[in-house]
Amino acid sequence: MNSFALILEDVYKTYSPGMANEVGVLKGAHLEVAAGETVALVGPSGAGKSTLLQIAGLLDTPDTGRIAIGGNDMTGASDRKRTIARRREVGFVYQFHHLLPEFTALENITLPQYANGVARCSAKRRARELLDRVGLSDREQHQPADMSGGEQQRVAFCRALANKPDILLADEPTGNLDPANSNQVFEALKGLVRDEGLAAVIATHNMDMAAKMDRIVKLENGKVLAFEM
Repeated sequence: MNSFALILEDVYKTYSPGMANEVGVLKGAHLEVAAGETVALVGPSGAGKSTLLQIAGLLDTPDTGRIAIGGNDMTGASDRKRTIARRREVGFVYQFHHLLPEFTALENITLPQYANGVARCSAKRRARELLDRVGLSDREQHQPADMSGGEQQRVAFCRALANKPDILLADEPTGNLDPANSNQVFEALKGLVRDEGLAAVIATHNMDMAAKMDRIVKLENGKVLAFEM
């Protein structure tokens, strides 16, 4: 792996700047993630893991610092360019699946593709391919309420990868699952990341899961540090 799908360089982020209760969350954070690599992001609650992911996914902007996704420098990009990049190059998964309850598993995965201009037949083909790879081919016509928590989260992963992004960002994706479902969901995630060749940054408190990834980094005092078990 010699190309970086995601680069965060010297990123600073302060909330309520200039006010008495100013909080510096990121203080020169630096992270490079290669295509096909899974990186666990660990650290205590409140360390800024979610903030780092939001900045990496272009949902928030840093005060200073450089961001590059898929070889494209996004530092100072316009809102329109950031929106297009999020849609095409970034996949998000959260602790709660946020699937649309009135739509089936298949529809939840095709909808993001329609928004990206993908033809209906191609979108359905991609959705069915992803569902098959996570063992949910028989659930494509089920709505979220008719699926288990682990199944819902696997559908959420498929939705995040529907538009073939360069990076996947996941914030505690197994945090509300029992150990058996957590392991099943994580194995599905690893398989998708490997097969798709994308970069994945996964914030987690689950150190057993973190240990199965290619690398662990720790967010501490606003900086990203190598983690040693």
